[in-house]
Amino acid sequence: MIQLEEHRVKDLYHGVRGLAVKILNRVERTDAYLEKLLDNEMRNSELSGPDKALLYEIVHGVIRWMGRLDWVLNGFYKGQFSKAIPNLKNGLRVALYQILFLDKIPDHAAVNEAVEFVKKLQGQKPADLTNAILRNIIRSKNAIRYPDPEEDLPGYLAAYYSHPSWMVKRYLKRFEREAVEKLLFANNERPYLTLKMNELKTNAEEFRSLLNSVHLKFSQGKYLSSYFQLHNLTNITAWEYFQKGYFYIQDESAGLACNLLDVQPGMKILDLCAAPGGKSACLAGLIKDRGEIVALEKYSGRIKIFNNNMNRLGITSVKPIEADGLEYQSESNFDRVLVDAPCSGTGTLSKKPDIKWKRALLDIQKMTDLQFSLLQKAASLVKTGGIVVYSTCSIEPEENIDILKKFWQENTNFKLVPANDLLPAEVVDENGCVQTFPHTHQMDGAFAAKLLKVY
Repeated sequence: MIQLEEHRVKDLYHGVRGLAVKILNRVERTDAYLEKLLDNEMRNSELSGPDKALLYEIVHGVIRWMGRLDWVLNGFYKGQFSKAIPNLKNGLRVALYQILFLDKIPDHAAVNEAVEFVKKLQGQKPADLTNAILRNIIRSKNAIRYPDPEEDLPGYLAAYYSHPSWMVKRYLKRFEREAVEKLLFANNERPYLTLKMNELKTNAEEFRSLLNSVHLKFSQGKYLSSYFQLHNLTNITAWEYFQKGYFYIQDESAGLACNLLDVQPGMKILDLCAAPGGKSACLAGLIKDRGEIVALEKYSGRIKIFNNNMNRLGITSVKPIEADGLEYQSESNFDRVLVDAPCSGTGTLSKKPDIKWKRALLDIQKMTDLQFSLLQKAASLVKTGGIVVYSTCSIEPEENIDILKKFWQENTNFKLVPANDLLPAEVVDENGCVQTFPHTHQMDGAFAAKLLKVY
């Protein structure tokens, strides 16, 4: 029975646009994250390489620009567009994304495909409605109006730059309008892919020549020379040097937190929230794989992936342990502890656009209790004279500097070591902490603070 249902769904949602609607329906209706759904679909479909690329482009594009798409569709849909049936709603979004953002697909082709798809799933009447809405939009494409920024700046920015209102209002309180527009624009850019060179297997000169040998255009890290940002998205994991462990995928902002930990060969290091293992690998490179890195992972299924990654990279100093960071006990304390805390992820919106629509202000407030508890736990596991680095991929003060302020009230035996000692001034904020933003640093938004245990 289940197999019959799966075949029926496969038959209804076939082709790039059908699969795009299927994924978008699931993103909206479930807690599942976009990347997981997309990976699953790519693995199980028989799509060609170019079709997979188009599916990725459409699904990411619709979610990235959903605020603007919905603003436009609301203006042409009789009734409340948000209450339309999911197949119709996402069929219209997919078609409109192609019309507004993709030059290679003719408008009439996007309309015809949407009409046929809706007709097959919902019948003639919704198909006629789809046809009428999309043709009306095409006719008045150059006269689409957004809220007047002079009268309603948050409304304009939310609709035009496709961000939730609560997020826009927060940023307008913190930054000038021009900076907010730049940040929202950067969040909507197609993501770049950054490779972290594995120093245990290669060096910068050899790695540059390998990238050039396969005609990959890249820029070397802005602040850390072992990072290489590719200028085009590519299926890099199929390259033989990925299998050989010459590199892994990691944003340069992650390297800033690892460098801030100031590790040395022979040290005993704890990575308190280690999944998926990128920062553990980075730390192993910094200690030349000489020392011990205990990496905690809560779920057993991920330990296998973790081990596979370390084996591929030729790393032996990392010891993954299945344990909840808050409950972990150790017989002796560590020289260094990294707390890469679970967070809202608001610094990573270009890579994970669905976070915009899945997060609410309350989620940020809920996260802070766990973040504070993890930092407290790290403080109990580091030696006197040792260092804790607290980091997130968030740009929200509640998850960053506010956590530290609360921590210092209860832990007077820790002091902040200014990040300028180890890292360029451009990535250090007025508090002496690392703080990056997508629009100013061309990398993910991230935060990191270095704390020394004085006694």
